[in-house]
Amino acid sequence: MTPAPTAPTAPSPACALPGTPLAAAAAGLDACVHCGFCLQACPTYVNLEDENDSPRGRLVLMRRLLDGDIPLDDADTGRHIDRCLGCRACETACPSGVPYGELLEATRATMAPVRGTPLVARVVLTVFRHHALLRAALFAARLVRDSGLPGALARVLPARLAFPMAMLASTRPNPALAAPQWLAPATLARSQLAPSQLAPSTLAPSTPAPSTLAPSTLAPAPAPSAALLTGCVMSGLFAHVNAATETALTHNGFTVCPTSGQRCCGALHAHAGDLAGARALARENIAAFERANPDLVVVNAAGCGAMLKQYGHLLHDDPAWAERAQRLSDKTRDVSELLATAGPVAGTRPIPLRVTHDPPCHQMHAQRIVHPPLQLLRAVPGLTLIPLEDADQCCGSAGIYNLVEPATSDAVLAPKLARIAETHAEVVATGNPGCSMQIGAGLQLAGAKTTVVHPVELLAASYRD
Repeated sequence: MTPAPTAPTAPSPACALPGTPLAAAAAGLDACVHCGFCLQACPTYVNLEDENDSPRGRLVLMRRLLDGDIPLDDADTGRHIDRCLGCRACETACPSGVPYGELLEATRATMAPVRGTPLVARVVLTVFRHHALLRAALFAARLVRDSGLPGALARVLPARLAFPMAMLASTRPNPALAAPQWLAPATLARSQLAPSQLAPSTLAPSTPAPSTLAPSTLAPAPAPSAALLTGCVMSGLFAHVNAATETALTHNGFTVCPTSGQRCCGALHAHAGDLAGARALARENIAAFERANPDLVVVNAAGCGAMLKQYGHLLHDDPAWAERAQRLSDKTRDVSELLATAGPVAGTRPIPLRVTHDPPCHQMHAQRIVHPPLQLLRAVPGLTLIPLEDADQCCGSAGIYNLVEPATSDAVLAPKLARIAETHAEVVATGNPGCSMQIGAGLQLAGAKTTVVHPVELLAASYRD
C-alpha cells in the first residue's frame, strides 16, 4: 500500500557560520522555548526595558546570526550582546536548562574577530594574559591604594573617573575586623556555646582506655590537602582575604599546600570572547595544580571558581588536555562550599556587627551555591545576619563590564545600593573581588558608612587566639 503523501516541510536553514564557536554551541539554542521566565531575572532587561536586552531576545539574535539573517558586524546586535552582564541569573530561572553563559561566550568569540574589541578591554586582557605585566600593574595599584590617594581623588574627580578610584580604595583591609575590642579575649562564656559550636581544641572529649581502641583509631587520618587559587586580583589587592582563607581552612582541619606557577584563571578572557587566551591560561593553571597534586583546589573568588569548574568544558575538544581539565574542575570547591561541608567550626570570639550578605552571581547562579556562605556567617558568634532584599540581582560589576559599559553598570548598581541601605547593616559580606569593589565604590561615593568584606574574613577573625 502506498503511504499517503505528507505536506512538504521547509528545510532547516544551513548554518551560516560553520566552524565558529557559536556553531559548536548551537544545540543550546534549541533548548529555549521562549517562555519568558528569564525576563524578570535579567538585570539589563529590568533596567533598560528592551526585549533585545533580555536573555530571550539575545538568544533570538544569536539564532539569526547563526542563520545568516544578521551579519557579524551588525552594530545594534553587537550593542545588545555587549550589554549582557553574563550574570547567568537567567540560567537559574530557566525551566529548560538553556546554557546561556556558554552561548554568550561563544557568540562573543564568534563576533570578536569581525567587530574587534574595545580599547579598554584589549588593554586589560593583555595585562591579565601576561604575568609580568600583571604583577607590575598590581604592585603599582597597591602603592597608589596604600597612599590613600584614591579615596581622596574619588571625592573630587568627575563621576567617570571617581568610580575607578573608589573601587581601588575599597580594596584596603577592612578596619572593622581589626577593632581592639574584638581581638580581646572572648566575652561569650563557654556556657553560652553548645558543644557543637566549640572548636575541636576547646573540647575535652572522654578518651577510652588504650586497650579499647581499635588499631585503626590509634593514628589519626591525615588532613585533606587543599591548594588555594591565589588569583590575580585576589593576591594583588586582597591578600588579606587569602590570608583569612588559609586561617579558616587550617582551623577546619585542612592542610594548605603552596602551589607555584598559577596564572589568571582566564574568566575575563572567556567572557570577552577571547577563548584562545582563556584556554592558554587554563592550561598553565592545570599544570601548576597537577604539580602540587592536592586533594582539593579551593577558590575564594566566585568568578574564578566558576571558571575553574568550567575548564572541562573549555578544553573538551583538546585531546591532550580535556581529561586533565575535567579532573581539575571536579576537585575545585568554593571556600564556603568546602567549609560548610566540613562544619564549619564555629568561632569563639564574638564579632558584634550587623551584616548583610550579597551573593555573587557566579556563586549563586553559575555554581548554584546559595546556603554555604550563610553557614559560614552563622558560625561567627555575636554577628547579626540581616536578609537582603533582591539579593539574587546582579550588582553590575561583571568583570570589566563597569569599565566598558559604565552607564548600564551604574543603573544596575543603584537598586542594589538602595536595598543595602534598607538593611542598616554595618557590613556587606560578598565572596567575589569584583563585587566587593563595585559595591564598595558605590557605598563610598554615596557617603555610606557601610563597608564590604569577604565572609571568610569574618569567620577567620572569630578564630583569632
